[in-house]
Amino acid sequence: MNLKKQYIPQILVHVFIWCVLYGLLLYPFYTLSRPVPIDLLIMILATTVMFYVNYFYLVPYFLLNERKIQYITVSVLLLGLVIYGTYLFFPPLVPRALPNPMHPFQIHQNDLLSPRFRMMPIITFGVPYLFSTMLRVYVGWQKNENLRKSIEKEKIESELQFFKAQLNPHFLFNSLNTIYSLSVKRSDDTSEAIINLSELMRYMLYEADKGLVPIHKEIDYIKNYVALQRLRLANSEDVTLKISGDDNEKRIPALLFISFIENAFKYGTDYNGKTMVKINLSINEGSIHFRVVNKIGNHKAKSKSSGLGLENVKNRLKYLYPELHVLQINDDGKTYEVDLTINL
Repeated sequence: MNLKKQYIPQILVHVFIWCVLYGLLLYPFYTLSRPVPIDLLIMILATTVMFYVNYFYLVPYFLLNERKIQYITVSVLLLGLVIYGTYLFFPPLVPRALPNPMHPFQIHQNDLLSPRFRMMPIITFGVPYLFSTMLRVYVGWQKNENLRKSIEKEKIESELQFFKAQLNPHFLFNSLNTIYSLSVKRSDDTSEAIINLSELMRYMLYEADKGLVPIHKEIDYIKNYVALQRLRLANSEDVTLKISGDDNEKRIPALLFISFIENAFKYGTDYNGKTMVKINLSINEGSIHFRVVNKIGNHKAKSKSSGLGLENVKNRLKYLYPELHVLQINDDGKTYEVDLTINL
């Protein structure tokens, strides 16, 4: 079914081309109620054959394979041979293609030698041939463009799966350590931490693979993530999460912001164990503004996995919101700031 839908526009274009060409050639005979000459029908058939020989064979085999000189040579020889054969075997063909309304088919013999009539076969064969080249090149370009987008999409999706495969064990390991520490202390926050972790894992396992998710679900995920991070920190007074605006059933790609937030918590702790992470998410009528700032802990070196995660988000944004997002990252050595605006 999808294959048939893919070729429907191409078929309609071909039908339109031949309706226009046949209409221009046959309309004068129809209006004058004159029989169509057999040689004109042969010319139409030859034009159609040349069109599809060029479309299905010459252009793909020569032109699209970077063999331009060979294509031009073969095309010129083919057109020259067909046009020469037209003059040789059907000399009256040209005037018959344009009957005189006042005197149908009564054309002076000298008119046969005029440039207008001698150009008629060149135009009749050459224009459809050139159009078939343009059409086939466009179809080939469109096919390559769709293939490029498909490969790019698969690449980004594979990168996302790779990033999730890295994130899940790493995050789960840290979260379990946090819960274990809380349980040893017999903290009242233990049950809350378990619930937060279960909600996070459920979202990552069952929601994140759906592509676009409601914004409120992504917000709930961020809230649970931040709440769980607060439980493991010795000092979280400077950890803030501010969300404003109405989502209005808007949908965004899953896990779009978490890499920035995870990166902020990973490197936002100073020498004294104090963490400073400030997250702001503003939902406007036609856009989303996300901003996260963290203090840079100089005693921690950035890992390769963090770089991959941030690079993955940049690639996803380029693919999902081309020309529709502005991402600014500022690093002054003391604070690290991510400022992202997405136009929906």
